[in-house]
Amino acid sequence: GQVHFCTCPFFLPLIKLCIITIHNFFDMDVKLEKWHKCQVDKEVLKELSKKSDLKGLQHVSVFFGLLLVTGILAYQTWGTWWSVFWFLVYGNIYSFSNPLWHETGHKTAFQSKFLNELFYYISSYMANFEPTRWRYTHFVHHGNTYSTENPFDHEIEYGNDLKETPKRLIINIIPFLDLVFFKKHISFEIIQHALGIKTKVMQDSIPENAQAKAIFISRIYVAIWLSIILWSILVSSWMPLLYFVLPQFYGKTLHKLVAFTQHAGLARNIKDHRVTSREMYLNPILSFLYWKMEYHLTHHMFPTVPSYNLDKLHHHIKDQLPKPNDGLIDAYKEIIPALMKQKEDTSYFIKKELPEPQNI
Repeated sequence: GQVHFCTCPFFLPLIKLCIITIHNFFDMDVKLEKWHKCQVDKEVLKELSKKSDLKGLQHVSVFFGLLLVTGILAYQTWGTWWSVFWFLVYGNIYSFSNPLWHETGHKTAFQSKFLNELFYYISSYMANFEPTRWRYTHFVHHGNTYSTENPFDHEIEYGNDLKETPKRLIINIIPFLDLVFFKKHISFEIIQHALGIKTKVMQDSIPENAQAKAIFISRIYVAIWLSIILWSILVSSWMPLLYFVLPQFYGKTLHKLVAFTQHAGLARNIKDHRVTSREMYLNPILSFLYWKMEYHLTHHMFPTVPSYNLDKLHHHIKDQLPKPNDGLIDAYKEIIPALMKQKEDTSYFIKKELPEPQNI
């Protein structure tokens, strides 16, 4: 007999899932028309939005090539101070797996879905990010940048307690210091999820039907960590841990200093990326490692544009943006005083000069 689509039991769960997804999409407030959008020619934007497997593979090949070379040098000089130096270099490069996670999470590193997913999971492990959790929280982050309200932005580098920001910055940049404050580290969240504890970030951001997956992958992460710890014990060497578990603890300084600039000291709860996100220029080496996320304002405004085209897009809209910071030192010249002021007055933020009246 004829089966009606809407009454078939097979399709009912699918319809329900679609309704929930659509509801969450609009509830998370990611509709672009609610945000200020710079004017750019449609054909230019279309061209710059094209993805490339070749460019993505070139980038990851150089990145993992640098890890291989510095890792070998650390091994060959083991037992000398040179090994300490090369492990620091290795660790600081390794920590830039975070931008790789970010680019593949946006599915803009490659044209291929398979390559984006493959490197998303690889870089998620390297960055100590459980991939399910961070896929959903990043969705919220883009739709509600630096939101202290509901939905809460769980991805801000330094949290929403402005009085604690200077302390968090220090913890973030000094090697191994976050082991002293381990409960504030993202690895502790993974351990909680692995134990079946539903944290606030899980309850706020991850749909109920995806929470089991987050818990399952967290358990895989903990199993990998325990296996590497056991490996180190069996071979009586720190090497396995230094290569595969600890880089995010000892080699985090450079990446944290760069990533911290994204939103630090800027406005909160405002639908204008020009005042909530920072644009700056970096040298070619840092720009490569960071996947050009120094054009962070441009990225937030046009998140579907691949990182390797962000500088070109910036060129087209820069007259509509606040003046970019000229490097890390210039950025921190405004960030540090702002953090000191925010510690005393949480309503304070850096007011970026816009090329048109600022409605705040």
